[in-house]
Amino acid sequence: MSRTIFLPAALAVGLACALPAVAGDPVQGMAAAPAAPSAADRQLIDSAMRAAPDKVGANASIVALQADGSMRTLRAGDNGFTCMADNPATPGPDPMCMDAAAMEWVGAWVGHKDPAGGKVGFMYMLAGGTDASNTDPHAARPDAGNHWVTTGPHVMVVGADPAFYDQYPKGADPDTAVPYVMWAGTPYQHLMIPVR
Repeated sequence: MSRTIFLPAALAVGLACALPAVAGDPVQGMAAAPAAPSAADRQLIDSAMRAAPDKVGANASIVALQADGSMRTLRAGDNGFTCMADNPATPGPDPMCMDAAAMEWVGAWVGHKDPAGGKVGFMYMLAGGTDASNTDPHAARPDAGNHWVTTGPHVMVVGADPAFYDQYPKGADPDTAVPYVMWAGTPYQHLMIPVR
């Protein structure tokens, strides 16, 4: 998925199962959305839409992680973005909304594969997020040595040429009030840009 994308194992498994089929359509292969969402699904949709600006969230596909790790489409969209609701298993709010290239990047990260080159992606996390580690892309939980980070509302640029990231701070314990690189020096490094 996050971190500012902090993905616990269940979310990582869900994304890994859902994303390999995504070649052009980020929700291809996921269960179809119901005609009229239940009250619980409406809450998940509202949570997911908090990740992005209103105009993006209003037309984005909305997906939810299921208990078995699969992804379910709550609402089909038509603008190329896919939003996911906050995961209650994580320490803070973390709904996210991403374009198709960012969905592919997340699929590579979750699958421990190198992201495809030449595909720059964009993600919104306007509700903020927490990560188990600012230095280890696959840390499962925070500990004293892995530079746990909490970031307020932000957007992310993923999949850019490595030289792009050299313009920004890459410290293990960043000032999250300014743009910085998360997971620097790994195939999953990405730019975190605070939005205030």
